[in-house]
Amino acid sequence: MEFKHKSVLLNETIEGLRVKPDGIYVDGTLGGAGHATEVCKKLSAKGRFIGIDQDQDAIIAASERLSAFNQVTIIRSNYCYMADELRSRGIDKVDGILLDLGVSSYQLDNEERGFSYRYDSPLDMRMDRRQSRTAGDIVNGYDEKELYRIIRDYGEDKFARNIAKHIVAAREQAPIRTTGELTEIIRGAIPMKIQATGGHPAKRTFQAIRIELNRELDVLRDSLDGMIDLLNDGGRICIITFHSLEDRIVKTIFRKNENPCTCPPDFPVCVCGKESKGKVITRKPILPGKEEMEENPRSKSAKLRIFERKMF
Repeated sequence: MEFKHKSVLLNETIEGLRVKPDGIYVDGTLGGAGHATEVCKKLSAKGRFIGIDQDQDAIIAASERLSAFNQVTIIRSNYCYMADELRSRGIDKVDGILLDLGVSSYQLDNEERGFSYRYDSPLDMRMDRRQSRTAGDIVNGYDEKELYRIIRDYGEDKFARNIAKHIVAAREQAPIRTTGELTEIIRGAIPMKIQATGGHPAKRTFQAIRIELNRELDVLRDSLDGMIDLLNDGGRICIITFHSLEDRIVKTIFRKNENPCTCPPDFPVCVCGKESKGKVITRKPILPGKEEMEENPRSKSAKLRIFERKMF
């Protein structure tokens, strides 16, 4: 199956990066190299591009698509190890970083990956297939309270408690092996009148399990400060999110890096000594236009936020 993925907010992201021809740029979620290709087109022979992805299928596809560019280095890793990966290659600072946190169309449409409720496939959902734990381990191993927590918090599903209860009851009869089995269990936990108007009933639970399995929010939260520290003066980081919790993390950390002062508001001068690392470029996130949402429905929840490093 060909690795296909339509890049979201492509023009807005490339404009936001303000690519310098001789600069060094990192894509921490390389995917099918849609954004990467446009960055590389703007680089001179002195420029450099580093693409990082933990999905082997993405690495293969991106390597082929970027083969015409001599400035490219591709690394199979998680972006949380970005600083170490760059340092091992003699890079201490970069001019721009990009993260597109969405699941690729390839991953969703590839039946054997188990990301989608549209197929009956093994419960997998691993972004990095080198890890041993799968979605099946979560569905069959977490207790009811843990399942409720992740479905409530990461899926933001108001029927989280009932879904967790139904999952536990079903697996007492037999282990839940496939996405199809899980989907039917979820259907049984949600009132029919809600299913008729509220979109696919399994969407939020599948999202929650995927986020938990791949530690997506933890990785983002733990990595952002370090990535901002990697930027040269004037360098920018552009992040595209697809989930309200992801967007909240990015918004909060960007603001904290712009204004890190922890002094009480009534203090006449700052005494905490914490200095700003730059400025938030996007006070409000950049959203896809009507035309893009019509052409690519998966872009509807996308939000782009941009931060610029400044050495004051």
